[in-house]
Amino acid sequence: MGDPRKHRKKFERPPHPWQGARIEKEKEIVKKYGLIRKKEVWKMDSLLREFKRQAKSLITRTDPQSKKEEDLLLKKLYGLGVIGKDAKIEEILDLSTQNILDRRLQTVIVAKGLARTPKQARQLIVHCHILVNGKRMTIPSYIVKRSEEDKLEYDANSPFANPDHPERTVEKKEKGKVITPLAPKGQKVENTPIVVEA
Repeated sequence: MGDPRKHRKKFERPPHPWQGARIEKEKEIVKKYGLIRKKEVWKMDSLLREFKRQAKSLITRTDPQSKKEEDLLLKKLYGLGVIGKDAKIEEILDLSTQNILDRRLQTVIVAKGLARTPKQARQLIVHCHILVNGKRMTIPSYIVKRSEEDKLEYDANSPFANPDHPERTVEKKEKGKVITPLAPKGQKVENTPIVVEA
C-alpha cells in the first residue's frame, strides 16, 4: 500500500479571528457565490496569494530564468481565464479573490445557463449531473480552464439532459419581462418569448 503521506493544509486561515470588516466581506462573498463555508474563500485567497508572491518575486529579478518563469506564470493564468492574453506581470498584483471565485465550476455553470442559482449549480455538480470535457466532475471548487468553458454539459444519463425538465426553464413573474427557456448545449430553442402580463 505504500508509505502513508502527510496531508498538508492547502490554505491559510486569517491571522486574526475577529475582524468585523473582513467577516462582513466574507459573508457577502459566501452568499453571492453560494459557498457553504468560509474555508472555501480562504482556499481561493491562498491560491491568489501564491500567484502574487510569484509575481512579486519575478518583478524584482532580471536574470534570463526569470523571463522564462514569467512567461510560464502568465500562460498558466491565461489558461485559467484569470487574465487576458496580452496581460503584463504587474497586472497579477491587481487581481482580487473574486477573480478566482469567478472561475470556479460552480460559478461558471451559472454563467453558462446550466443552472439558475449558485446553490442549484452546487447541487448539480455534487449529484453528478455535470460533465467537464466529457468527464464527470463532482468538485464545485474546480477551476475551469479557458479551453474547457465550451465543454460543460449535462451528463447524458441525467434527468437534466431532457430539454423539457422543469428546472431548466427560467420562471420570473415581472410585469413586461420577456423570458425564454434555457437551451441545452448544441440545441436550439424556438424563438417563442413569453411576455408576462400584469
